[in-house]
Amino acid sequence: MISQWQRFVLVFSLANLSLGARGEEVAMFRGNPAHTGVYDGPGIAHLSGVRWMFSAGGELYSSPAAADHMIFIGSTNGNLYAIRQETGSQVWKFETKGRIVSSPAVVAGLVYFNSYDSTFYAVDEFTGQLKWKFSTNGELRFAAKHIHGMDPAPELMPDPFDFFLSSPVVANGVVYFGSGDHYVYAVDAATGGLKWRFRTGDVVHATPAFADNVLYIGSWDSYFYALNANSGKQLWRFKTGEDPAIHNQVGIQSSAAVSEGLVYFGCRDSNLYSLDARNGEKKWVYNNKGSWVIGSPAVQGGRVYFATSDSGLLHAVDAKSGANVFSAATKWPMFSSPALAGNMLYIGSHEGKLFAIDISQRNLAWTFQTEGSKRNGSMYTKKDGSPDYHTAMASSFYDDVVTGIHKMFTAGAILASPIVVNNTVYFGSTDGNVYALY
Repeated sequence: MISQWQRFVLVFSLANLSLGARGEEVAMFRGNPAHTGVYDGPGIAHLSGVRWMFSAGGELYSSPAAADHMIFIGSTNGNLYAIRQETGSQVWKFETKGRIVSSPAVVAGLVYFNSYDSTFYAVDEFTGQLKWKFSTNGELRFAAKHIHGMDPAPELMPDPFDFFLSSPVVANGVVYFGSGDHYVYAVDAATGGLKWRFRTGDVVHATPAFADNVLYIGSWDSYFYALNANSGKQLWRFKTGEDPAIHNQVGIQSSAAVSEGLVYFGCRDSNLYSLDARNGEKKWVYNNKGSWVIGSPAVQGGRVYFATSDSGLLHAVDAKSGANVFSAATKWPMFSSPALAGNMLYIGSHEGKLFAIDISQRNLAWTFQTEGSKRNGSMYTKKDGSPDYHTAMASSFYDDVVTGIHKMFTAGAILASPIVVNNTVYFGSTDGNVYALY
């Protein structure tokens, strides 16, 4: 813990350093309340190298946030870390009693985040001291019998691919987030006092998007909701697909993006949806032939960019019509969400690789491989470059599948979404490292 004098020096120094850099901050998931995934600057067309790596002591599913020359990120070891943006050295860490797989938001000197200990936290940005905490009715994962066809069939089992918790979005002095207790919450950003809560039919692990005083969020109950941000009153809801047999093609994990009167989100029913933000009317649907859309779409220049899971495809589609503009194929699933900066797009893969794509030229500009991928990637990769699930998973028994997933994650999978700040790309990996590339 740093002293009050050290805190003063740090606050004063960072405030002066950031006077001209406020536009470079990426202080919440997907860069802004509307979650368009667009970042300032031209992006990095050519990779120079690794500026720094920081070991967070656990798998990283949390996407980083940036503010006041610091990077904030949560770890499955239960700690939230504040890291110096320029050097990668630790400023402070805050310990919870559960894994942190939500992404933090930083607003007005406070860092907000969700933990699997069923508590939502607000801590001081510069010291890591607790300011307030809010208890939900209990965090849990989506669960069903015989999910994904796993055995034992009659057993209620948590979905092993429900990796993320809902992350906060902050707007007009209010923090909004979803919870495994089926509720969407709105709490006072300064005090943590409850303003309202809205109950859905199941676990809510998507992150809400905010635009024009409306909150947009999907639930594992297969519905997508629009809520009045002041009252929590439902304005409309939209029904996605169902799969009552093995619950494989059901539920909304993707967070929404809102742009020019349309709201876009992915679903496990293998569709990317475009809805009218005013009334929930379906504008178009892009079907991915059985492959989930877990990551959140990015929207810029009349195009929507999103990735698929099993088919490992990155798509660019027309924002108004949903017509395909171009697609790029990888070999491994992608749960990471694309980040846009200038003409560059960045996205992570379960393979432990970050791909940088020049969207103007529609080609791969460069690839970065995590340390975990370098060490263990070949162990779980077939000769054709695709994932070798058979080596990792002994059978379709639930325990073997869970063990197999985490074996494959030793290959440094990138489930988190990258951010771009001051011509540096920051992201976390399941190999436990935070990377800063330039």
